Amino acid sequence: MKAILLARVSSKEQEEGQSIPAQERRLIEYAERKNLIVNRVYKITESSTKDTRKEFEKIIAQIGKSKETIALVADTIDRVQRSFKESVILDELRKEGKVEIHFMREGLVLNLKSNSADILRWDMGVMFARSYVLQLSDNVKRSKEQAVKSGKWIGLAPLGYIHVVDEKGEKNIIPDPERAFHIIKLFELYATGNYSLLKLTEEAAKVGFQTKKGKKIAKSQIDSILKNPFYCGVMRTKYGLVEHHYKPIISTSLYQQVQNVAAGYHKKPHKKISEPFILRGMITCSHCGCTVTPEIHKKRYIYYSCTNAKGICKKVYVREEPLVESLSHYFDSIALSEEQIAEVTNYLKKIHESESLFHTESLAALRKEQDKIQKRINQIYDDKLDGLIDEKMYLDKIKDYKARQIEITEQMTRHEKADQNFYVTANMVMNLAARAREIFESSEVDEKRQLLNFVFQNLKLDGKNLSIDTCEPFTTLVDYKKSPKGWGNLDLNQGPAGYESVLLPQTSIEGSCSIRPFCSSPFKIWEVVLGSSPAIFPTAA
Repeated sequence: MKAILLARVSSKEQEEGQSIPAQERRLIEYAERKNLIVNRVYKITESSTKDTRKEFEKIIAQIGKSKETIALVADTIDRVQRSFKESVILDELRKEGKVEIHFMREGLVLNLKSNSADILRWDMGVMFARSYVLQLSDNVKRSKEQAVKSGKWIGLAPLGYIHVVDEKGEKNIIPDPERAFHIIKLFELYATGNYSLLKLTEEAAKVGFQTKKGKKIAKSQIDSILKNPFYCGVMRTKYGLVEHHYKPIISTSLYQQVQNVAAGYHKKPHKKISEPFILRGMITCSHCGCTVTPEIHKKRYIYYSCTNAKGICKKVYVREEPLVESLSHYFDSIALSEEQIAEVTNYLKKIHESESLFHTESLAALRKEQDKIQKRINQIYDDKLDGLIDEKMYLDKIKDYKARQIEITEQMTRHEKADQNFYVTANMVMNLAARAREIFESSEVDEKRQLLNFVFQNLKLDGKNLSIDTCEPFTTLVDYKKSPKGWGNLDLNQGPAGYESVLLPQTSIEGSCSIRPFCSSPFKIWEVVLGSSPAIFPTAA
């Protein structure tokens, strides 16, 4: 009788462990003892629990096409199958007289004449093999659950991280040196509120940001990245959110800011329009708080008016040109001369010298606390191994320590960012302010909207009067122009000095008063500058 020999392992590791050659040798010796003619030897590396078994299906196909009975010889029952789904197929071929199954170690031969006792032995062998698989699966699930709850990531690292093996042979996940800074930039740009997912996709393509397979980043991938808390130190698992022990790429506060911006997009959807309106969505009614919206009259003139959604306002139409002109003129209020820019920059340099020592001492204290917490983590792990504390106490303490480490890392990042040439950044913002009107008047609609969002806030329309309020640090520039001598003598630790009313310059629209906080600490203001993104306007550099 012709015979097919089946030598199977479940993984490459078993194959490298000489399991298949040993099986093949035993099967050939068995075939010689039984006077079987070896037609073919199948050496298979595939799991018997998978839904699709391509190599096994080839064996079944060969047996089905044969016009004579073929002996299928395997080392044990579990080398052929570990579930009953193959039993149905093999039993049909056995009943048709096309196969005679030999399980060498069990000493079991199944053919057309096999009795119920032999069939029962076969079924029992499959049942025990399946029981082993189920127990193995349970063990794997338990080990994965334990690993996840202790802060280990199971699976492929997110884009921006890579898998590495350290000197001790232990696996780890670290930020990808080629892509991590692109991930940070995506979060920072989206947090400004000026970038949609589509625009971020275009920006990513411009700088050559690609996947690990070298493909362009899709819009859906950017959406997934921005929603993934893994980048700020927390991983999303089937057991809920768990803090991992890998290095975060971004801070928790930046991640939350991005989520807030995304939530704002969903709360305030707007229809896509073909006409470019410079001030769309930027102005509210001072009486009812409703949005002031644009509309086109006579197919050429753009007018703004309150939507009057609450039904309490009288509709007043204002042309777009005088509104834009008033904002354009206001740029002159924030522009400093070259002498003023030099004076403020020199003053900030002096501040930097006195603040540098504070930053150095603060960073040293934070690093000391960071090292102290790490020693405690190492100690508590040893206590767990020695049985001095239970698993629950260990996980609770580790969670507290990791949370404090994340807080310290964020504080250190803020100190380092505030200490790195802050007066240089301030100088760049002041130069931007000096050229703001020129940039604004020569830009396209999209660029104008970005610049207006960067400089102004809380624009309100009262009839035909526009109330203008600037964002920091431009509010400070206005204050300095009003009182350049007094500004430089302020106490660095002085807090907010209340509120100040500012009379806007007379333009084609009547000036109005804007009430806003007046911050008297220049150093604090320029720390805010460092958190902004003046690079949005490359033409001002």
